[in-house]
Amino acid sequence: MSKIVPRVSRRCFMAGTAGVLAAPMVLRVPRAAAKSDSVTLTAYGGSFQEILVKTVTNPFTEETGIKVEIVPTPDIAKLKAQQLTGNVQLDLFSVSAPVAAFGSKAGFWDKLDLTMLDVNDLAIPPTDELVTRHAYACGIGWDPEKYGAGKHPGNFAEYFDLKKFPGRRTFRNQPNETLEAALLADGVPPKDIYPLDIERAFKVLDRIKTSIASWITATTQTISLLQTGEVDFSYTYANRVKATNEPGGGKPLAFSFEQNLLGTEVFAIPKGAPSRESAMKLIAYSMRPEAQARLYDAAFLGPNSKKAFSIMSAESRKWVPDLGSPNGLVLDGAYWTDNLEAVSRRFKEWVLS
Repeated sequence: MSKIVPRVSRRCFMAGTAGVLAAPMVLRVPRAAAKSDSVTLTAYGGSFQEILVKTVTNPFTEETGIKVEIVPTPDIAKLKAQQLTGNVQLDLFSVSAPVAAFGSKAGFWDKLDLTMLDVNDLAIPPTDELVTRHAYACGIGWDPEKYGAGKHPGNFAEYFDLKKFPGRRTFRNQPNETLEAALLADGVPPKDIYPLDIERAFKVLDRIKTSIASWITATTQTISLLQTGEVDFSYTYANRVKATNEPGGGKPLAFSFEQNLLGTEVFAIPKGAPSRESAMKLIAYSMRPEAQARLYDAAFLGPNSKKAFSIMSAESRKWVPDLGSPNGLVLDGAYWTDNLEAVSRRFKEWVLS
């Protein structure tokens, strides 16, 4: 059985990365004594972790005999300290793409055995260090009782079209996601988004700045402002909108999958992991189509396995992004690892101007 311990947020994890890259790792990481009967996996807690245990880690243990311990994602500086002292205590990280890119740049991750994966089945190909698990959809939400077919924006070009779709809007109070949406709205093909044309993106944002009723700082606001009628359309997330269609979710909302930004979460094995081989087995198991289908049928996220998407229930497929869609853009964590601080300063000044 998997052991569950308390949650640590992505925000706390990112806060812990400050300054780590300023002191690059130069020592060879000693490998701890190998063990094969258990694997330690990081996770973020909450309902997703409960679903993960039921649909993936418990079945993995039943099949392989390898126990899975789930622990909170630690401060990345702590991981560096463990690696420098040869006392790594974690086998497998499950982290957001920006954190994974940060770790790659810092030299934290080990090489993966890609021969254990069906690479052709993965919509987002792996690198030699990272395997994408799933994606969450960022896009446009609205109140279907207020705005019927043809009365609401369905893609980013329409979200920026104030003449055709007038009304109050939201955006996140951050440059990442917001600038990508602006460039897609201006007709930049997804394949040409990175590196971002910052000047062009801000000019596009200038067109709708006066219609942004709220620069969102808490994700829950992307839903609550729609439900209370304080905004007409909202930049939000598919799983959040899905929750409004469940018992107790309040006023049901709608979400467009016509065009989405796709945030991803990935697997990475830290250098010096004591159960590297078991960690690789857990990755391989987790990426099987049937395992991904079980997990994301319940968690409503987009599986990276193309076969998994096809065998998920029809109801689930209504609420998850298709990672193979040509209109979607996978957010580039590596780009933001290098540019977030500088662009954030510019973005904050622009919002306040």
